[in-house]
Amino acid sequence: MSLKNGVMMQYFHWYLPADGSLWNQVAEKAEELAKIGITSLWLPPAYKGTGGGMDVGYGVYDLFDLGEFDQKGSVRTKYGTKDEYIRAIQVAKKAGISIYADVVFNHKMGADETEEAEAIALSMDDRNQPIQDYQTIKAWTHFTFPGRKGQYSSLEWHWWHFDAIDYNAYNQGENAIYLFKGKSFDRNVDLEKGNFDYLMGCDLDMQNSEVQGELKYWGEWHDDTTHVDGFRFDAAKHVSADFFPEWLEHMRQYAKRDLYAVGEYWSYEVDALHHFITVTNGQVDLFDVPLHQNFHIASKSGKDYNLSQIFDNTLAKEQPTLAVTFVDNHDSQPLQSLESIVEAWFKPLAYALILLRQAGYPCIFYADYYGANYKDRGKDGNEYEIFIDSHQWLLDQFLFVRQTYAYGAQYDYFDHPNTVGWTRLGDDEHPGGMAVLLSNGEDGRKLMEVGHPNRTYIDITDHVDETITTDDRGWAEFRCNGGSVSVWVWIEQVAG
Repeated sequence: MSLKNGVMMQYFHWYLPADGSLWNQVAEKAEELAKIGITSLWLPPAYKGTGGGMDVGYGVYDLFDLGEFDQKGSVRTKYGTKDEYIRAIQVAKKAGISIYADVVFNHKMGADETEEAEAIALSMDDRNQPIQDYQTIKAWTHFTFPGRKGQYSSLEWHWWHFDAIDYNAYNQGENAIYLFKGKSFDRNVDLEKGNFDYLMGCDLDMQNSEVQGELKYWGEWHDDTTHVDGFRFDAAKHVSADFFPEWLEHMRQYAKRDLYAVGEYWSYEVDALHHFITVTNGQVDLFDVPLHQNFHIASKSGKDYNLSQIFDNTLAKEQPTLAVTFVDNHDSQPLQSLESIVEAWFKPLAYALILLRQAGYPCIFYADYYGANYKDRGKDGNEYEIFIDSHQWLLDQFLFVRQTYAYGAQYDYFDHPNTVGWTRLGDDEHPGGMAVLLSNGEDGRKLMEVGHPNRTYIDITDHVDETITTDDRGWAEFRCNGGSVSVWVWIEQVAG
């Protein structure tokens, strides 16, 4: 991140209404978001999915259809039309907000025709274990894109552009992954299930030169069309890691500017993230999934969780310059595949931990800012109604503090299992100083140094009403309520 104290917002959640309004909402809210301190937006996949106007975007059908062609029962995508998308990007950039496009290179879905091919059936749980010998299968692998009729790209996709699928029309009941004859799974992927190259749909063969060439050509077309500022790579643990720096270098040379990149490598093992970073030469930031998992566990454990260890085994602690920190996202929200929700009471604590510290590039989740209400079926088949609380007021306070006070040296006081805190001393341009204290147990108190003697501080969260004044050395005993967070800032600077 070149912009000091930048903040990303994931500007969607899984259950947004499929009314085609999101791109217009981005344009409408851009100036307001910039004013509160949002410096970049991660937007959902903008191209046509197999579900047409209902598809969240990850069931990728046609990368070249940004809501322009009548395909899969709709011209627009779930979020709007191509023209609305481009306008939203232009308006946001004019407001000073960078735009990151969500890119899915792992798979395609919703083929237009079937093809026959030879393939071997592999176990779902161990992709190195055959369960049947080679056989002729009937696969949905031919993508003709009839609505687009060859515009922008004439390539039709066939079975040989993929290495595996999970459906055989000749044996519909078999639960297997079919690896096409002559193909092999990519290396430099996660080793879960033996080899986690295959995730879903038609798995792109990243060793195929025509596939590589088409993805690079699409990148050029996408840059010419949208002029986005960077990319969020979906399902990075399922794609050969060495492809990302190769594609990025191609794009940066073509665009003649720096392009930001962050990958979604969903693993709670920080060593797996370190390995990806090594293979990609640090060219791609990663979402700090282990930190999210710590937040999830802490929120479920209450006072039994040791807060002094909240950053253990995380990217924020071990590779902070490459860590994109987050509390929740579209995959972790209730009723989704990776559900690992951070409980509402702990979210203010978690957001303070990512927004008000030096380490990491923080990302705010749309549903945590605006709230959400939706219904869906759980894994047990029952329908549930979900409510996600809006933390907008408190997040606005944190963003103001991040812009105004979160500068200079940071002193940590992570010396108690239930009450932890830190201070920022400020710098020449931001001289106020600040103190943050949070507790997952009883009311907390902690003697901390802010470096400014005889100054009066208030809790900008309004959780604690009283003021606190530092002594002649710039120290004070700061307070927070039980199960809460308080952010103490210089009262004169707030009043001014």
